[in-house]
Amino acid sequence: MNGPAANPRKTTTIRSLGPVDIAALRAAVLAIPEAVWAAENAGKPNRFEALGATRHIVFRFIDSPLDWRGSHDRPAWGRWRDLLEPVLAQAVRGYGYERGVFPRVMLAAMPPGGVIHPHIDANPAARWPHKIHVPLTTNPDVVCFFGGAARRFPIGEAVEVDNLGPHGVRNDGATDRIHLIFEYYDADQPDPDWLAPLLAGAAR
Repeated sequence: MNGPAANPRKTTTIRSLGPVDIAALRAAVLAIPEAVWAAENAGKPNRFEALGATRHIVFRFIDSPLDWRGSHDRPAWGRWRDLLEPVLAQAVRGYGYERGVFPRVMLAAMPPGGVIHPHIDANPAARWPHKIHVPLTTNPDVVCFFGGAARRFPIGEAVEVDNLGPHGVRNDGATDRIHLIFEYYDADQPDPDWLAPLLAGAAR
């Protein structure tokens, strides 16, 4: 693995986090008008070639690709917070962090025929937080590739994935695949040794 060292607490394959009650959130997501998806996707901050036709509604995002410790609420967070926070809390309860932080939170909708080509999350801010998916809709022909293997993630089951190894997704089905995707880290965990020199170098 090239670049700064990863958080040793992160999974290097996948880590099942158990079932989450997504009923209220899922109903609200399925009711999002097409115009809202289009407007939110047009203004999203995560414009990466590997994401292909996947559309996003971004609720929280990092201030800098170098540092996960600074993040901000986007306009949609205030409207969705009451639905999102219970799902986020349930998904991460097993970590036991007293001061857990969610630097990035978003919905990702992959259309039928959509592909996210194999890639790694290369920016330094992605190397420390846990990367977690909660499927809200899927179909039997959605295949995710994490940890060197094909995976099928069931609706309502939270899972931490390895975002630092090659990973991708293919939707060969006839319906959208929509995941709640977010990052999570322990604010009490000491910062890695490489962070301060990295930020100092960027500031020069």
